[in-house]
Amino acid sequence: MKIGIIGAGNIGSAVAELFTQADHEVVISNSRGPQTLDDLVEKLGDNASAGTVEQARDFGDVVVVTIPLKAITALPANGWENKVVIDTNNYYPDRDGKIADLDSGATTSSELLENQLPGARIVKGFNTIWSEHLKTQGDKDLPLDERRAIFIAGDDSGAKETVAKLIEDIGYAAIDTGFLAEGGKSQQPGSPVYNKELTAAEAAKVLTAGA
Repeated sequence: MKIGIIGAGNIGSAVAELFTQADHEVVISNSRGPQTLDDLVEKLGDNASAGTVEQARDFGDVVVVTIPLKAITALPANGWENKVVIDTNNYYPDRDGKIADLDSGATTSSELLENQLPGARIVKGFNTIWSEHLKTQGDKDLPLDERRAIFIAGDDSGAKETVAKLIEDIGYAAIDTGFLAEGGKSQQPGSPVYNKELTAAEAAKVLTAGA
């Protein structure tokens, strides 16, 4: 599969490495330009190249947006129709500034991204796992129930199926927490699943207990 990645920080670099190792093709971008990613792309190998944000968006059947919430307004406003977009972000007021609708629970950070990217099929994912764990805890030899859980949420079932398959490709198990609104809230910082080392079987029990 062709995957565009917007953001080359801890999570962006980690998913780029995992996806290329799983034989997916990646174009990775950041706000500073492709030339700043030469060392990373060399490390990632033949399945990876660097591009602009627009090139990563256009390349990907799936696009991973992994930038601070406060930066999403700088994303291009068009070209997202039918793109499956994985939103890895969390709302951190100290970093992003206070956002009243998020503080009140009126919306979620993924719904804000959805408003910024018309036509995109948003799936929340990779936001509850520390990047160092993401690099090391996947195991494709384990049955799904015994793999580390990565939680997803979204309103488009087909998009979630696509993301779940990618998660399985890198040795994890996808656990669906529901639609973007309630699912996003159940995955946010401070929730029972945030940054917890849970297998898929354990995660299902935690979500059931919190329902």
